[in-house]
Amino acid sequence: MTTIDQRIVRYGELKPCKTAFIDAHTPGSDRKENFTIIGGGVSESPDQHVHIRDTPGFNIGAAGQPPNCRNSLHSHTTAEVFFVLKGRWRFFWGRYGTSGEFVAEEGDIFNIPTGIFRGFENIGTDYGMIMAILGGDDAGGGVTWAPQVIEEAREHGLILGENGVLYDSKKGQTLPPDVSPMPVLTEEQLKAFPEVPVQEVVRDYVARYWDLMALAAKAPAKVIGPNGLLKDRPGFDVDFLTRGTVPAQMITPDRHTVLMPMRGHWKLTLDGYENVLNPGDTCLINPGEAYALEPAMTGEASLYRVTSTDDPAGATWTGK
Repeated sequence: MTTIDQRIVRYGELKPCKTAFIDAHTPGSDRKENFTIIGGGVSESPDQHVHIRDTPGFNIGAAGQPPNCRNSLHSHTTAEVFFVLKGRWRFFWGRYGTSGEFVAEEGDIFNIPTGIFRGFENIGTDYGMIMAILGGDDAGGGVTWAPQVIEEAREHGLILGENGVLYDSKKGQTLPPDVSPMPVLTEEQLKAFPEVPVQEVVRDYVARYWDLMALAAKAPAKVIGPNGLLKDRPGFDVDFLTRGTVPAQMITPDRHTVLMPMRGHWKLTLDGYENVLNPGDTCLINPGEAYALEPAMTGEASLYRVTSTDDPAGATWTGK
């Protein structure tokens, strides 16, 4: 096995965790699967498998859900970016998930504003998968759940400790004597969580796949970054590449780089070895490692490329 083989996570080899979060027993959310691909992730369960433990300044993960399965309302203090790999997904947000919603199709990308409660649901007809980029080596230190999520989970046997660990009464687990339950946000604290209008969210934080295909016809499209289509400084930049925009020569990045194919098959040359990256695969390239990339077959080819930056992970950048 080559060095690069150890930093390619194949879609078909992803190991799910079905007890990653507090809503793992809640009807409607109890069939979801969480994947941590690069970094520590944000799971509340020791059962979570981490494929690559490197921390390049951001985390890569994924969420897989069958039809009509949803992820409950929660908030992050750093970036949470999703692109739809498979299926059709409804994203919604706000204190009760009623401030706005939109439907994302395959290839669409959503840079969710920090500090708002958000959730998502697979509304397709088959198992769906969304790939995630999370800001910070510690992915913001975890998630904050809407009060009703914690209360409903308790009714189904799951208690989240203030230490960020889940305890399952169905397995006979109880809170340790020195650990209290995670406190529910007060009405005063909830005032700090904005209800962002749908017009702002769709305008400023959503990019559609076929628009990106058009924009990246002759040069990589800058998707997320200070000069990107979605302007932000989350600690990483996101570019979108097609077969018409990959350079013919070797590339030597000075930053950690992650390649995430969306469509088609991509030949990767690195360290004198060749590999083929397929949709859903994830590849981590270290600074100073020269690589070449090109479509391995004819037909539609697209790829998201994530690059670390010096910007600190934190709240969504407003340009100020």
